[in-house]
Amino acid sequence: MTTQNLMLELLPGECWWGGRAADGRQMPYGAATITRVDLASSHNGNQACPLLISNKGRYVWSDEPFVFEFADGHLKVTEGKGKLLAGEGYDSLRGVYQYVSRTFFPPEPRLPEELLFTAPQYNLWIELLYEPTQEKVLEYAKQVLAHGMPPGVIMIDDNWHEPYGNWVFHSGRFPQPKRMIQELHELGFKVMLWVCPFVSPDSRAFRQLEPSGFLLKDRNGKTALRKWWNGYSAVLDCTNPEAVRWIHKELDLLQTEYGVDGFKLDAGDAEFYEPDDQTYVAGTSPSGQSEAWARVGLRYRLNEYRACWKLAGQPLVQRLKDKRHVWEGNGLEALIPDGLAQGLLGYAFTCPDMIGGGEFMSFTSANVDQELFVRSAQCSALFPMMQFSAAPWRVLDAEHLQYCVEAARLHVKLGEEILELAKQSAHTGEPILRHMAYDFPDEGMEAIQDQFMLGRSLLVAPAVVKGMRSRTVVLPAGTWLGDDGSLVEGPVTLEIEVPLNRLPWYRRHESYRE
Repeated sequence: MTTQNLMLELLPGECWWGGRAADGRQMPYGAATITRVDLASSHNGNQACPLLISNKGRYVWSDEPFVFEFADGHLKVTEGKGKLLAGEGYDSLRGVYQYVSRTFFPPEPRLPEELLFTAPQYNLWIELLYEPTQEKVLEYAKQVLAHGMPPGVIMIDDNWHEPYGNWVFHSGRFPQPKRMIQELHELGFKVMLWVCPFVSPDSRAFRQLEPSGFLLKDRNGKTALRKWWNGYSAVLDCTNPEAVRWIHKELDLLQTEYGVDGFKLDAGDAEFYEPDDQTYVAGTSPSGQSEAWARVGLRYRLNEYRACWKLAGQPLVQRLKDKRHVWEGNGLEALIPDGLAQGLLGYAFTCPDMIGGGEFMSFTSANVDQELFVRSAQCSALFPMMQFSAAPWRVLDAEHLQYCVEAARLHVKLGEEILELAKQSAHTGEPILRHMAYDFPDEGMEAIQDQFMLGRSLLVAPAVVKGMRSRTVVLPAGTWLGDDGSLVEGPVTLEIEVPLNRLPWYRRHESYRE
C-alpha cells in the first residue's frame, strides 16, 4: 500500500520498533504507548531510519522523514514529504525485518575493519580532551599493554589538527606523526583520527572552500555559520561531489603520508542543518545532509559514526549516542535497548558508547562509580564491539580494574566468532546484536530489555542495576550451556547469581538443531 498519511489500528499483542536508535528504552511501542516522534526535526543525536516494523509482520517505510504517533491503540504516520509504503503478512519480527532489509536497504557485502570486532577499541577523548599530544597518545597505548589489555583500534579524538577543516597534524602537539603511527602499529594498534564536516571561519580551508562553493549556504544564499558544541563554524556541503572529492583528498593524504588507518567521522547531525538551506542538490533536507556526510565514510574500511540517516545495510560502524555516567536514564540501562533498536533499524555494525559513559566531567574527580564502570565493561564485552576511553587503570582500584581486563579478554576470546557473525551480516543484512523476540517470536519476549542474543547462538544477560547480585534470566526453548558450566533446558525463567566478577551468558548447546 502506498499513501501520504496512514492510520493503523494495533493488533492484539502487537509491538513496534523503529524511527530513532536513541529511543530504544521506549520500545517496543504498543497499545499503551503515547508518543510522537518527528524524524524531520530531530534524530535525537544518533542513528535514525524512516522505518517502523512490528512483531506481527507489518511495516511502514518511506524514503523521506515522517512523523509517527502512537496513541489510543493506533499508529498514525503523517507529514512525510515522500510516499509512505506499508505492508503486512510477514509473520514475525524476523520475517518482516528480512523483507524490508532486502527491499529497502539490501546489504552491501563489505565489512568494516576486522580489528573493530576482534579486539577492544580505545578512544582518547576522556583522557586527553582537547589537548592530545604525540607523547600522551603513545603513553596511553603503552599503558593499555602494561595493564594486560589487548591492543586494538586507537582513536585520536578532537584537536589533533589545525583549525577545523584544516586536516593536518598540529605541528606543536604532533612533531613526528608518521613516527608515532609507526610505533603504534608496532605495538599492535591501528590508528583512527577524528574529523567532522565543520570548517573554522578565517582559516586556510575556509578561504579555499568558500569561493569554490563547497560550503553550505543559508536561505539567503550566504555562507551558513552554525552553532555546534565547539562554537560556530561553516559546514561542508556534502551533496556537492567536488566538496566530497576535496575532503577525500585530504583524508587520503593522511593515509598515504602518515599511515593513518581510518577515521571517526563525527557530527553530521541533522539538527545542524536547516530545511531552507541552499544546497548543491537543491531541496536536500537536513536528514539528507546527514546522510551525505555519512556517505563520505564509505570510502574507508576503518570508520565510525554516531549520527546517521538511512544507510542501513552499509559497511559503516555505528556507535551509540553518548551515555552519562549513571545507571538509569541515558546511562547503563540504555545500552541494551538502544543497541537492539540500532539492529532493528538495519545498523548491524554496532558499538556501545565509551565504557563508563562518554561524559568527561564524570572522570575528573574521585567520584567514579567503580561498580558502574565494571558493569558497563561487562555489558559491552559481548556487543559486536566494545570501546574504552576513560583509562580503567586511572579510575579503578586493582580489583575493579581486573574485572574490566577480564571483560576485554572475553571479547577477544570470542572475537573470531563475533567476526564471523559480522561477515554473515554483511551478506544477509541481519542484526548481529538481536532482540530476544527476533529469534524467538512465539515466546512472549517482546518486553525484555536487559538481555540479548549475539547472533543465534549466544544469549547474554548482563547486570545493569546498581548493587545487583542476582537477576532473572529468561531462556527460550532448547538446551543452554551457561558460562558457569550449568546445562539448562528451556523454556525456563531462572534466578541466577551475578557477583561483580560475572557476566552471565549462555550458548545454545550443540544438541540443539534448527
